[in-house]
Amino acid sequence: MGETSDDERGFFAELPVRRPTKAAPIEKPHYHGHRDRLRERFVAGGPDALPDYELLELLLFRLIPRVDTKPIAKALIARFGSLAEVIGAPPSLLEEVKGIGPTVAVDLKVIAATAQRMARGEVRGREVLSNWTQLLDYCRSAMAFENREQFRILFLDKKNGLIADEVQQTGTVDHTPVYPREVVKRALELSASAVILVHNHPTHPFSITQDHAPVH
Repeated sequence: MGETSDDERGFFAELPVRRPTKAAPIEKPHYHGHRDRLRERFVAGGPDALPDYELLELLLFRLIPRVDTKPIAKALIARFGSLAEVIGAPPSLLEEVKGIGPTVAVDLKVIAATAQRMARGEVRGREVLSNWTQLLDYCRSAMAFENREQFRILFLDKKNGLIADEVQQTGTVDHTPVYPREVVKRALELSASAVILVHNHPTHPFSITQDHAPVH
């Protein structure tokens, strides 16, 4: 290998010496501290310590991990009215809210299915009419944002305990057929003493009608 020329030695001598630099500290996004504080409030005070939009934030933390979910949660509550109605809304309407994509919409529907299963278990065997508000909340979360009319029947025993909750008919946006003979037939099959008939109004998302009738 030949000797290095004077020109080459001069060129390399003029190059600046590169020294390793310290990496700039990575700042956490501003919402990280907020998330920690919100979790602490939930642990300390339970769910009643948080309004609907903050409980929704807690859910969205896991579904949208690297985004400030506070404005998304507030937008969802503003759009649908309450946490129960957000969870009950169909994916197509959820996706109309900025920040909610198809994956998050489906995840919220999984949560909705879980909540409905739990609500059904809580109501079953209790005296339903002794807690009418709970019953309405359950029906609202299950039906309020369905885009077609549903005719749902709650079958009760002699103590007004829930035997079964069934969707008998699904109709169009403004009509669903009801066949009294089918209602009576099913009530007799289940040995129900009374029924609660529920249907929704898709054109008025927050409107649900209930009728209570004994079975003779």
